[in-house]
Amino acid sequence: MALVVVVAGTYLGYQQFADSGCAGSVTLTVAASPEIKPAVEQVVAQWRQAGAEVDGTCVAVAVSDANSATIAGAVSRDHSVTLPGLDKAPDAVQVPDVWIPDSSTWLLRLQTEAAGFLPSNVTSVAQSPLVLAAPEPIAERMGWPNKKIGWNQLLSNFKSDEPLSVGIMNPTMDSSGLTSLLAISQSVGTTSAEANQAKTRALTVLANNKSNLRQELMARFPKSEADIGGADSVSLAPVSEADVVAYNAQRPAVQLAAMYLEPSPVPMDYPYTIMPQVVDQLKSAAAQGLLAQLSTAAAKDALAAAGLRTPDGSYGASFAAPMGAPQASPAVTASATKSASGGTAAAAETGAALSAVVGSWIAITTPGRALTIFDTSGSMLEPVPTAGNATRAQVTQAAARTGLTLFSEKWSVGVWRFSTNENGKVPYRQIVPIKSLSTSRSELQASIDQLTPKEDGGTGLFNTLLAGYKHVKKEWAPKKINSVILFTDGDNQFNDGLSEDQFLSQFEKEIDPTKPIRVILIGIGTGVDANEMKAIQAVDEKNVGVFIAEDPTKITTIFAQAIGSRTGVR
Repeated sequence: MALVVVVAGTYLGYQQFADSGCAGSVTLTVAASPEIKPAVEQVVAQWRQAGAEVDGTCVAVAVSDANSATIAGAVSRDHSVTLPGLDKAPDAVQVPDVWIPDSSTWLLRLQTEAAGFLPSNVTSVAQSPLVLAAPEPIAERMGWPNKKIGWNQLLSNFKSDEPLSVGIMNPTMDSSGLTSLLAISQSVGTTSAEANQAKTRALTVLANNKSNLRQELMARFPKSEADIGGADSVSLAPVSEADVVAYNAQRPAVQLAAMYLEPSPVPMDYPYTIMPQVVDQLKSAAAQGLLAQLSTAAAKDALAAAGLRTPDGSYGASFAAPMGAPQASPAVTASATKSASGGTAAAAETGAALSAVVGSWIAITTPGRALTIFDTSGSMLEPVPTAGNATRAQVTQAAARTGLTLFSEKWSVGVWRFSTNENGKVPYRQIVPIKSLSTSRSELQASIDQLTPKEDGGTGLFNTLLAGYKHVKKEWAPKKINSVILFTDGDNQFNDGLSEDQFLSQFEKEIDPTKPIRVILIGIGTGVDANEMKAIQAVDEKNVGVFIAEDPTKITTIFAQAIGSRTGVR
């Protein structure tokens, strides 16, 4: 029977090609996010029936559903980079000719790590707004559908004496979770310690209810009114409108309400991405031909049947709009996503903003060991005009206090200071050894007061960084993020220490691929020697990141970005 099906299918394809009058064939592979795959297949079938061809050559399209994280893992594997929090895909997963992920956040994250990832064309073909989903009885208690719901209401829930259980997709593996955290971060701001504490509190609560698969999260909504508020159920979750449409289509006993948040977060934008390896002109033409088909009125109807809108925010007649759904959501706007053609995909802020969100999440959810090393040379006494003329050291100390609150009790952290002659002729000195935050958080916070600069101190950068790296390597812990995080405002100034060439040679010898150590170099102010830092990065590009805060008041944000990104500046 299988043989009959294959032969019949092959004959049918041959007949379709023969009837269309085209000669030869070109095959296009398309990996689409599962929710948009049915619409893409319907459009492909209609195109095939109309005689799919480009330049007289028949076009065959093979569409597969693929989780966006899986293809992102394959792309990062092929570019020899790593997206923090995401595993590389197995070798069996091949990168397609055309990729339609659920969000351009994937493209932005990939381009933050791999500058060489430059699709030939990126165009949004659908969208689905991000909504706050809740069982209708809970939504009604919150004022739905008559009351507008804002992110502040969600944040206030985390401070309630009896908070509702809020679920979320793992933001390192799912764009709806990442976009939700981006919106939360923007809502609370990052300009004060209080704002960062509110964000940390929200992320800590959300981390307890994270899911790695959408079907896993959706399955946790209560199946009956009696289950509402149950220990294993969730009462709220930021998901896509399409997820709510699909859930309610199953006619559950308790329908989900889709609460459209204000301000509206970035929607899922489904960028049609022609991958860089498509260099054959015929295959490229076929990819452009399919893109044209996905922009037709028939495609709008196919998207509506799949619970999706078109990029302009409107939807077709068969769309099962949730109660209170706007007739048209805000149209997808351009973002920083790059393509070889100069086009852009939809909307997400910047790769740096996404990295900061990912970094905050990783610090809260992933166990780690970090040695933090602070420059205490005389130049750290320079005033910072944007901080009311507080010194660089004072600004850095304030950022350190805030940054420490990002780390969960799963982390162990140590503190060193460095200049010159800190301990005899040794340029560095230990303030607190690497200790668990579960027992030593107050001690570590208090140690930050001991980071006052030496007025005549130089910068023993190379000797200190090498010693710190060896220290972390000696006590390297498996199944944890092992890190050296160094803050400096200058270049190496230590006549009795290692030269740059000596340091780079010894540093390279210390690197052990079986014991990866993440090195984060954060430059403060405009006096940093970026070339010196980039030379260090070049020794181990996979694990060394360079981040420069020309305005020292931005250190906290850049610190979070550094944790959530591998490469930093180039």
